[in-house]
Amino acid sequence: MTQPSNTQRHQIIIVGGGAAGISVAASLLRRDQSLDIGIIEPSDRHFYQAAFTLVGAGCYAAEATVREEVGLIPSGVNWIRAAATRFDPDGNIVELDSGLSVEYEYLVVCPGLALNWEGIEGLPETIGKNNVSSNYLLEYARYTRSSLESLEGGRLLFTQPPMPIKCAGAPQKIMYLAANELERNNKLGNFDIEFHTATPALFGVADFVPPLMKYIERYGVSLNLQSNLVAIDGAAKKAVFQQGSETVEREFDFIHVVPPQIAPEFIRSSPFADEAGWFAVDQDTLRHTEHTNVYALGDVTNAPNAKTAAAVRKQVPVVCENVLAAIAGRQQNCVYDGYGACPLTVEHGKVVLAEFGYGGKLLPTFPVDNTKPSRKAWFLKRHLMPHIYWNLMLRGRETLIKPQRR
Repeated sequence: MTQPSNTQRHQIIIVGGGAAGISVAASLLRRDQSLDIGIIEPSDRHFYQAAFTLVGAGCYAAEATVREEVGLIPSGVNWIRAAATRFDPDGNIVELDSGLSVEYEYLVVCPGLALNWEGIEGLPETIGKNNVSSNYLLEYARYTRSSLESLEGGRLLFTQPPMPIKCAGAPQKIMYLAANELERNNKLGNFDIEFHTATPALFGVADFVPPLMKYIERYGVSLNLQSNLVAIDGAAKKAVFQQGSETVEREFDFIHVVPPQIAPEFIRSSPFADEAGWFAVDQDTLRHTEHTNVYALGDVTNAPNAKTAAAVRKQVPVVCENVLAAIAGRQQNCVYDGYGACPLTVEHGKVVLAEFGYGGKLLPTFPVDNTKPSRKAWFLKRHLMPHIYWNLMLRGRETLIKPQRR
């Protein structure tokens, strides 16, 4: 826990105690037990966010997505329970909201991103009521489920903001699962379903668009590309979309909203940020583009990969190996290939497992055709991935993710 002194010193400081921060700390200690590591993290709860879509669809228990942070901090790591507010890279210092300053030799930054609810006019006032929901927070994922269960007919809207966002498939995963449940209960004909995405394509990797389009057609979804939600009036059940130079208003009985997403403010205002506010890294080594003792991974970076937990799992050994190489004065030759995975839940019991790297290159873990819906991929998503997350990834066990070297 935090010591009373106004200054602490650690060999390695990790900013963020989520999936990336805990995994990096555990993986570093598995490589070298003598390391002096501190984690800066204000929250006392840790969420398995990858299951929030399943919670919203009634396929996963909400309480199973939450654990106490204290039980996940690796033994020997100092948990500094505060929030980072400012970086001084010249002095190798992180300033905290508690008034504490922390000095480091090496810095790993992984605080995740921020959900910009205010980026859509009227959304903060109506989210979580008026059948306006979002699976991007657990409390609203619960509300998604209760709202969908209460309806016997009407118009269902599902939205996706401009990229980048966390888990680019999540905006449409809940749509498929909701539509499939209606189909199985012979209620699909009672509903009009629309998907509004600000992107120019249904999915960013072209190989996966055809199988997804089959489900769009099967469920009778009206697909609206380059249609960005800009305002919402929950009480009046009206949503406003920007479509090119035009604004289009749509009434709804339920809407699942994905908020725009940005880097946290203390990152955007820091010397580490690029012009768009994201943490600037070399996309291969994940080292900062200017400060050689600083690294970042996870959703906060500007590397052009999908922002998913699967990406973090592949990034962790790259960062760990490169940090240890820097400490030892060796060449940093571990590289990240941009791997990310998005298990697209197209129906209850079937998943299109999109695995890809930089430039949309397909990177399947096993020699199978992942463009086809699979029951095995559903089992992986629903049952194996939570086990991998809690018991392997967060414990520093790196099964099937040996880092590449150049």
